[in-house]
Amino acid sequence: MTEELRRRNERFDPAIEPKWRDFWQRERIFEAGRRHDAPRRYILEMFPYPSGDLHIGHLKNYVIGDALTRYYVARGYDVLHPFGWDAAGLPAENAAIKFGRHPRDWTYSNIAESKASLAIAGIMYDWSREVTTCDPSYYRWNQWLFQLLYRKGLAYRTRATVNWDPVDQTVLANEQVDAEGRSWRSGALVEKRELEQWFFRITAYADRLLDDLDRLTDWPERVRVMQRNWIGRSEGADVAFGVTLPDGATGELRVFTTRPDTLWGATFVVLAPEHPLVAALTSTAQRAAVDAYVARARGASEIERTSTTREKSGVFIGAYATNPVNDARVPIWIADYVLMGYGTGAIMAVPAHDQRDFEFARQFDLPIRVVVQPAGQHLDGATMAEAWPGDGVMVASGPLDGIPAGKAPGQSVKAAIAWLEAQGRGRGAVTYRLRDWLISRQRYWGTPIPMIHCADGRIEPVPDEALPVVLPEVDDYLPRGRSPLASAESWVATVDPVTGEPARRDTDTMDTFVDSSWYFLRFCDARNDREIFSREAAAAWMPVTQYIGGIEHAILHLLYSRFITKVLHDEGLVPYDEPFAALFTQGMVQRRVRTALDAHDGDAVVFPEALRRKVALPAEPQTIEDARALLRAQSYTLERDGAQWVAVSGPVTMSKSAGNGIPVGPFVRQYGSDVARIVVLFAAPPENSMEWTDEGVTGAQRFLNRITGMFLSSADEIAASEAPGLAAIDGASLDASGRELYRKVHETIKRVTQDTETFRFNTAIAALMELLNELVRYRAVTPASTPLFAATAQVFARLLSPFAPHLAEELHARLGGSGSIYDATWPAWDEAALAVAEVEIVLQVNGKVRGKLVLPAGTGTDALTAAALAHPRVAAAVADRPIRTVVTVVDRLVNVVV
Repeated sequence: MTEELRRRNERFDPAIEPKWRDFWQRERIFEAGRRHDAPRRYILEMFPYPSGDLHIGHLKNYVIGDALTRYYVARGYDVLHPFGWDAAGLPAENAAIKFGRHPRDWTYSNIAESKASLAIAGIMYDWSREVTTCDPSYYRWNQWLFQLLYRKGLAYRTRATVNWDPVDQTVLANEQVDAEGRSWRSGALVEKRELEQWFFRITAYADRLLDDLDRLTDWPERVRVMQRNWIGRSEGADVAFGVTLPDGATGELRVFTTRPDTLWGATFVVLAPEHPLVAALTSTAQRAAVDAYVARARGASEIERTSTTREKSGVFIGAYATNPVNDARVPIWIADYVLMGYGTGAIMAVPAHDQRDFEFARQFDLPIRVVVQPAGQHLDGATMAEAWPGDGVMVASGPLDGIPAGKAPGQSVKAAIAWLEAQGRGRGAVTYRLRDWLISRQRYWGTPIPMIHCADGRIEPVPDEALPVVLPEVDDYLPRGRSPLASAESWVATVDPVTGEPARRDTDTMDTFVDSSWYFLRFCDARNDREIFSREAAAAWMPVTQYIGGIEHAILHLLYSRFITKVLHDEGLVPYDEPFAALFTQGMVQRRVRTALDAHDGDAVVFPEALRRKVALPAEPQTIEDARALLRAQSYTLERDGAQWVAVSGPVTMSKSAGNGIPVGPFVRQYGSDVARIVVLFAAPPENSMEWTDEGVTGAQRFLNRITGMFLSSADEIAASEAPGLAAIDGASLDASGRELYRKVHETIKRVTQDTETFRFNTAIAALMELLNELVRYRAVTPASTPLFAATAQVFARLLSPFAPHLAEELHARLGGSGSIYDATWPAWDEAALAVAEVEIVLQVNGKVRGKLVLPAGTGTDALTAAALAHPRVAAAVADRPIRTVVTVVDRLVNVVV
């Protein structure tokens, strides 16, 4: 057999992979602290809920982190790349209930299954630092953290209107309710209830959380915008409207407004239906109508209530307020477009200059008073077709008359605030959309809140030496509207830590996002049983150099983690007040769903029930053409698969529920982890979603087969050549073929190095493919034992190591390397070697390629233009048409525009 045939017959063998996984684990190649004096990197993927056997869709996040980790280890860094399990809370408990198992059993069996999937995929972590949030050794420090916040006045218990999930039977934080008013987990329409609950005072950090976003320059702008909008800082004035209660007592109704300059145009006041003054101010005559409206409003989602297209609704409560700037008596209404969660839950309505107020005033025949006149116009409240929210000049506004007005805080707003403060009728103020973090949960599988309710009404923290408060065993942990812990009477009963008298434990558990708000810090010192982590360990590793995860965590997890880190920084426990220096949000893995159609008499098909449940399709038999048309209308195609017709969806995010998940274990055993990794990393830029296809798998196999054939077929010859290494080769002394390969090797080193550091894994792999093509050309005329080929083989293996690590390690060993490839020296490029004598110039006319020229590198613009115009095909395309301009890009192209 010729050498060429032998190379073609060589195939990548997945059987090599287990020995290298064992080797890496045995030699602790990826344990942090192995290189004490090296520069450090902390690379972290967001830890998962343990869901059992992983599918390829899960793998993308971990492959990205693993590739980056392997790259920096190969570069000589000391890298912390840990892993753990977000194992408590609603996701784990709901799954356990669904499958009829105890949450603990379900969680730990899934952890074992997920670890096995990660291991077979070759994802290497420092498992010596593994954390599991449902373990008492971890949630002990959740409880310690809770008590730290309590001592600092940042944890408190109060009665409040909260979001109640009727399916999961627990309260939710505002951040856990979507824009349609549905639960982030169950999808149920959330209800409002009045309950005593524990909160974390995240609003105390609102300004810092907002302002410090500007420092996070290595975060996606989309995430920063989402957090800015969620925090929602607004500047304006806090104004007190006078009110008279039914019993004759007087009081104040506080209103926040960003436009205090328009107070003179306020003709009514609107309260949120949940406002605490509604009940006190409502007249007897209006009580029934108000109560009915409040009940209806509680059932509406926030997006419904604030919709700009929905007809406005409201009820007059039978009371009046006094406008503080002109003592005008204005009616008080309730309306569901006003939310209790923003500002004070009360607004002054200025219908001439706010469209929602305008529509409400027209709906209920309320007065409209103009106080801002636009330049060159004269607005009349009686005849206006819509509100005027724009710029103008203040009118009918007493001391503000004649002052320029604008929606953005300007001269008129500043003047209004100054006047209100001078008159003692209001003050400048700032408000936020952000609300305090509600952390109580009426569920079993979570961290018990470490507080004790004493007989005299006091609430005392559990003493530090009594932590952790361990979750008790209960017979019934199903959600029933109150915490299952309340049924564990022997656990609930405790003693007052101050008096020793009988007392009761708090029976709520903490929100699962408390667990994940600081886990990255525990990884720095995971086995410390004396403190949450040591200051020294946190200082050594924090902040996380590169954090990797989904965009869906932009608000919940990332905002909470920033808050807790700032609290711990203020306590002197961490040197930085931001946890994640850089954030990367990866795209999803998608795959088309194929559904076999049932055959019917003749050449007809029937859509199966499973498909009809997903999309609107008839149950009756269809001809092939009718079936094709019906499927096309649902973005499906109809394909022949052997003797069967198959409906094929568009790309759908890979998941078990969609039925398009590919389990990691079986795939890796058949094709190899390195194949899966190449498919995931090469298919698309990692921030974009990618489609998993059979063609992608075949392409990855072909690439690894070509590498195997190129190097392993002549590995003994290369190893015996004792090549001096790339740095020892004099490129100038090589022949033309050698000089081109030499230049290509240095170009590839540069591209792979730079592209890997900037998450351009697909282009880094493309560079390796191009180098492989050049090697095929070179080997056709040169033996494998030449120093340049042998040195290139060693370089290729090292550059491949972040992406196909098992094959890279095999190449390293077979080509004569010692130890691990990750302890070898990462190759460096020589800029001088990248220089080329000649370059290929693309010639275009009006953007269409007309030909190519080979010219000396660095040829100037004038010479490029002259050469292009002299080219026969360019000249023919231009003919006698006038040339408008000639665009040149040195060493790349000339485009003649006619």
